[in-house]
Amino acid sequence: MRFAVLQLTGCAGCEVSLLNAGDELNLANLAYMPLLVSAHDVPEDVDVLLVTGGIRTDEDLLKLRDSAGKVKKIIAVGTCAISGGVAGLGDRHDIREHFLAQANKGRVPRMLPKCSPIDTEVEVDNYLPGCPPVPELYIKLLNDPQSLKTTSIVCKECGRKKPKEIRPDTLTAGIHKDIDPELCLVKQGQLCVGTSTRNGCGAICPRAGFPCVGCRGPSNNLIEKDADAWFESLISIFRRMTDIDPVLISEALKSPHFALFLFQFSDYADTELEKRPKEKVL
Repeated sequence: MRFAVLQLTGCAGCEVSLLNAGDELNLANLAYMPLLVSAHDVPEDVDVLLVTGGIRTDEDLLKLRDSAGKVKKIIAVGTCAISGGVAGLGDRHDIREHFLAQANKGRVPRMLPKCSPIDTEVEVDNYLPGCPPVPELYIKLLNDPQSLKTTSIVCKECGRKKPKEIRPDTLTAGIHKDIDPELCLVKQGQLCVGTSTRNGCGAICPRAGFPCVGCRGPSNNLIEKDADAWFESLISIFRRMTDIDPVLISEALKSPHFALFLFQFSDYADTELEKRPKEKVL
């Protein structure tokens, strides 16, 4: 199966993760990826196009539209392609005016008004969430896509214990304070959202003592619900597992490094985006 990687505006983290899959992937089947393959455009004989990054410039939009008509299947890979990523968090007028200024137009691509996910322009066959998706997900996607059935939550892969008698009443000040490597991070007062986050990553963050921030997106039972459903689910879970003030939990969840992921697959009331069907999410 020949595949290609189209990189729009992003950090190239998804590409690096794909390369970390090593010998498990046959890179002889890689038809196009600017980091490795010297080619101007995506070739015609491509089965699967992995799109990373969001639509931030007119060049992104042109490349995506041109490539979409050449391939059999399109997969949005990573947070930026799915929701706009870091570049989609804000729309600062001073920055936009700087890049749109006549003096700068010759040196940078023209910035579009906002960074958009790719399914606002092309039909997406599947979504592979992650920031970036772990190498194992790429291996399954490209070698055995039928094996990608991630319908559970990160907690199932983490395996840490959740004793009912332990109920923290405050959030820990530090991000990485893993006092007991066998004890659930929520039970240690950390803001870990693996309880409602889609599995498939192997729980590499919480197993190493870092709380899950939700980069794999919501679990199947939350994907097709409205934008507040994931927040409400998480607050409810923290209420059941801890004695931490729900207001503090709500405020912490709306910090930028969580909000970047917790609005993935949301049905935004102020946009024309439709809900992403769970059947398409890998």
